Amino acid sequence: MYGDTETVRRILTGHGDTWAVVGLSANQQRAAYGVASVLQRFGKRIVPVHPKAETVHGEQGYASLADIPFDVDVVDVFVNSDLAGAVADEAVAKGAKAVWFQLGVVDEAAYERTRTAGLDMVMDRCPAIEIPQLG
Repeated sequence: MYGDTETVRRILTGHGDTWAVVGLSANQQRAAYGVASVLQRFGKRIVPVHPKAETVHGEQGYASLADIPFDVDVVDVFVNSDLAGAVADEAVAKGAKAVWFQLGVVDEAAYERTRTAGLDMVMDRCPAIEIPQLG
């Protein structure tokens, strides 16, 4: 398990409410779309990050993390595992406080690099599943 209960709780409640959701587009069939909606219901500001830079759930999208003109607290990653490590590195460069790799997204080297850089990180879990369980 990559991310103990305390780390999950800290990311969801203590690191801030601006979540960049990498891989989020206007495609309602994709998991990122539904998860972003749940995050909004729980008071998070979502920032769509996708090459199309679409507006999703009323929030302006950006083509990359580097294009976002403000700070983000958490980077939630919905890309294939082979692309996720580069996104984690971009999150570190952006100054995020935490990185969250979604269910099925695993990159152990990226996990180690991100933790070594001082960020909290969770892999292979979903905040839409975890956040309602916080009580």
